[in-house]
Amino acid sequence: MLIKDSDRIFTNLYGRQDWHLPEAKSRGDWDKTKTYIAQGQQWIIQEVMTSGLRGRGGAGFPTGKKWSFMPKDDGVTPRYLIINADESEPGTCKDRDILRHEPHKLIEGALLSAFAIGSHTGYIYIRGEFYREAQHLETAIEEAYEAGLLGKNAAGSGWDFDLYVHRGAGAYICGEETALLESLEGRKGMPRLKPPFPAVVGLYGCPTIVNNVETIAVVPTILRRGGAWFASLGTPDNTGTKIFCIAGHVNTPCNVEEAMGIPLKELIETYGGGVRGGWDNLLAVIPGGASVPLIPTDICDNVLMDFTSLAQCKSGLGTGALIVMDKSTDIVKAIARLSKFYMHESCGQCTPCREGTGWMWRMLTRLSDGIGTVEDIDLLEQVTYEIEGHTICALGDAAAWPVQGLIRHFRPELERRLGVRRAG
Repeated sequence: MLIKDSDRIFTNLYGRQDWHLPEAKSRGDWDKTKTYIAQGQQWIIQEVMTSGLRGRGGAGFPTGKKWSFMPKDDGVTPRYLIINADESEPGTCKDRDILRHEPHKLIEGALLSAFAIGSHTGYIYIRGEFYREAQHLETAIEEAYEAGLLGKNAAGSGWDFDLYVHRGAGAYICGEETALLESLEGRKGMPRLKPPFPAVVGLYGCPTIVNNVETIAVVPTILRRGGAWFASLGTPDNTGTKIFCIAGHVNTPCNVEEAMGIPLKELIETYGGGVRGGWDNLLAVIPGGASVPLIPTDICDNVLMDFTSLAQCKSGLGTGALIVMDKSTDIVKAIARLSKFYMHESCGQCTPCREGTGWMWRMLTRLSDGIGTVEDIDLLEQVTYEIEGHTICALGDAAAWPVQGLIRHFRPELERRLGVRRAG
């Protein structure tokens, strides 16, 4: 069942209305913001916990729980809120539309979230290629300062909060929270060992919360309409709405906000205009951005778009970005192309990732051309498990999972190519 328009949070997702402050206010942004701050930090955290909101950046960790990990405020050590706008996952473009068309939702969410964790300073780390989006964001922040919504006594709440935009330099690895912190501090973006986690030792060694753009942008609406309202949408443990990106071999590629747990087939048929050539022409879908395993048609028929259902079929929701591939796709070359991307974007800090990503790409390229033996397929799969779980950050996992999905569901295609080569 599709959600009602009245339950959609991002009412200007497509930019059909103006994004500046007056129009944002007319859509409900910045309404009674100081009232929610007056309710206190614990009230805000509890409402977010009640909502069941899980991080929208890919990992899906409960947001309220993450906030609760912040140590007790000693009144001396600064605390920071970092908003991760380094949207570099292939197939994913949801945050870009929020930054471009709904910047004030994000800015208000930053103020409320910062107050909840006791932070007076926030940074939005935005992907360097998002030039126009950064301009909109900086303009919206200027508007908020001029209106007294940021800075001293922000929104008349008695809380001081300053918000800054920091542009990245196009490194995919900086989407990982600790690599982002390293970059923000002026160093090369290379992930840190955890623990300690950023909530305890983050930016400049101080307690820090790092959240995705969409995660922070929904906080004001959750507080206005109540955590219970948000929890009533979606499925158990997968509550609320989510912006899904539908791309690839569909008739009408788009971004759309829908309830968590919507059937994948319904999402594609209703909003993506169906698979090019009809549903029977579907080969596979990568359901959560390039870093999760693909799923073939028989799974796509019934799977739900939430963390739980996709994990049960050995894939993942990730960022909620669907990459749809019809039967014209060379599936082996497609996954080889993703392997090349991860090879290029590896920071090189961990040996399994630095060496393994290139090895997987070269091996897949050979197999796609029918060069090798059946034993090479087994060796390739073994190597993916040597990489998975053996790196500081999840880029190694992200590189291994698409290859695992390919072998799991399309091994006969790999073997067929080898047979064709031998026969030739």
